[in-house]
Amino acid sequence: PYSEIGEDPDDFFRFCLASLKAYPQWQQMVKSISGAAFEYTNSGSLHAVYHEADLLALQSRKQWQGAFGAESELLDREQLSKLEPELSRDVVAAMYYPEESHLFAPDYVKALEQGCRKLGVTIVEHLEKVEVIEWQADLFLKAKNGQTFTGDRLVVCSGAWSQELEDTFSIRIPVYPIRGQICAYHIPVGTVKHIVYTSQGYLVPKENGTLVNGASEDIAGFATSVTEKGIKRLTNWNRNVFPFLEKKEPFHRWAGLRPATQDGYPLIGNLQDAPHITFATGHYRNGILLSPITALTVADIVDGKQERVSISLFDPQRFT
Repeated sequence: PYSEIGEDPDDFFRFCLASLKAYPQWQQMVKSISGAAFEYTNSGSLHAVYHEADLLALQSRKQWQGAFGAESELLDREQLSKLEPELSRDVVAAMYYPEESHLFAPDYVKALEQGCRKLGVTIVEHLEKVEVIEWQADLFLKAKNGQTFTGDRLVVCSGAWSQELEDTFSIRIPVYPIRGQICAYHIPVGTVKHIVYTSQGYLVPKENGTLVNGASEDIAGFATSVTEKGIKRLTNWNRNVFPFLEKKEPFHRWAGLRPATQDGYPLIGNLQDAPHITFATGHYRNGILLSPITALTVADIVDGKQERVSISLFDPQRFT
């Protein structure tokens, strides 16, 4: 939330911040319930800039984020060389956020699934497509293979595919798939110590000795293929962050679909005339960050509890 939201302390920033604050306890709970391990590293982050003119924006960001309890420190070139020795000498300064952290998403998602199963959740896979046949009063869903499902509440969390339900609920659901392409390098553990952001993207070191570089974005429907152009956009600038990358080739390239809404904010909450239909979708680039607060918020909605953080900005019917 600190590195990527630089302008506006709105409810979306507050939602992201609440999720960051919830993560230490949340990830420990997931590990405890699932019995599965995954990397969660409180590495801190550096938001690096290359021009003296950018310092004013960083100072402004430090001021307003500080009002929300953000720990931050504006570091000059000499301080950065001690904290991150391999960083390019072209970087003139960076904002250091010690609270920001990262995790290894594939193992995290596996642990979430395992934890759900251990708590008694039934997960039905490979259904290809599920139609909502009835929803105004009773819930009746039917899968392509003929399997049917009923329940008391439906939570719509189908990500980039959520728009398929527009006709079903007679509301606009402007969620679109945005392809994000990422690559990774093998590096000695400890070469890079922090998450490093620039205006062009980010680099994150993992404890398995990889450096993840993301992410280029383009509109390609539901295609998850990797393109030379998309990866080149990453490799052409990352050497300006860490010069040693100029002599390296990524060992892994992949792409995923980010569910982007028309205004960039997720859809979270109940339908007005059908409070048993709850939306939790459209998280765009923040799905992993927002997973704890989304889970806690939806659970509170289901239990009829008061919301922890305002979600009025995320009304799922705001486009209708």
